[in-house]
Amino acid sequence: VAAILAFSEYAAIVSALGARVPRLIIAAAVAAACISVGGGYLATETILMSAVIVVGALAVASGSPGAAVLRDIAASIFPIAYIGLPLGAIAAVRAFAGREAVLLLVLTIVISDSAQYYCGRTFGRRPLAPSISPNKTLEGAIGGLLFGTLAMTLGGRWVLPEAPLLLLILVSACIATLGIVGDLFESLLKRSAGVKDSSNIIPGHGGVLDRIDSWLFAAPLYYAFIRYLHSA
Repeated sequence: VAAILAFSEYAAIVSALGARVPRLIIAAAVAAACISVGGGYLATETILMSAVIVVGALAVASGSPGAAVLRDIAASIFPIAYIGLPLGAIAAVRAFAGREAVLLLVLTIVISDSAQYYCGRTFGRRPLAPSISPNKTLEGAIGGLLFGTLAMTLGGRWVLPEAPLLLLILVSACIATLGIVGDLFESLLKRSAGVKDSSNIIPGHGGVLDRIDSWLFAAPLYYAFIRYLHSA
């Protein structure tokens, strides 16, 4: 459900940018990618290649050559990797390591986001990315990185006791950093489209995509980390 709602919001954003996305087909592909990674039912490459073929065939059938064709194809294929695969990775983490491992990722992102906000309000002086998100500061990002790293490291000692400490610290720092980048990336999409929130489905908090943007960038690395721990 989250994957479909997030894709719907993404489609509205890229439509505002002039891109045409076959919503039903790509929504199905996003859901299939999420399920295939989360449950291990289909190879991810199969989903991606099938989507490329279908979208390409639709572009040919439209009979409208021009510069917009490549833009539309890219906008159609991108959400499979941006939304479907990361959410599937979160589901796979639960299958490999249990709900506690998923909760650790969620809490890390929440703590990092909160630290960014409060550190930014208290110490913020230098803008982090003024053309993308004017309210974010470098000091806030540093606070988010430090507290996010600390949260995952401490929580990881309990949830993932088999993880080597130095590796856990490194991955925790990378997860916190990717969460910050993921937030900025969605802000870039929204600012490019001239919208404030991805939707208003969550009163006072915007849309689903606004809530999970940091998870989408952090989840693939976290999934790879969990897989490594369980294969070692």
